[in-house]
Amino acid sequence: MPPTLDQLVRAGTQRIAELTGLGVSTVTGMTREEDRWRLSLELVEKQSVPHAMDILGRYDVWLDDQGNLMGFERRELRKRGDTYCQSTSNGS
Repeated sequence: MPPTLDQLVRAGTQRIAELTGLGVSTVTGMTREEDRWRLSLELVEKQSVPHAMDILGRYDVWLDDQGNLMGFERRELRKRGDTYCQSTSNGS
């Protein structure tokens, strides 16, 4: 039986946290793309006081149907208190 969406999210967040050493702040989305799943997350890149000044990175994480990590990429950076993002990729 294939994993549920909950299981896929748990697998993706656990694996990206292990690989990057960063804490997952928020799951912002999950979508199916052809033969893989795209999980969008915000990770705490730098903790600050006050917390509104934390630096968050938005990451796309790709998983196969069994929940195995296929790849990841940081897409944007922002301060927790900001409503806009700064892209870190070229033209994406």
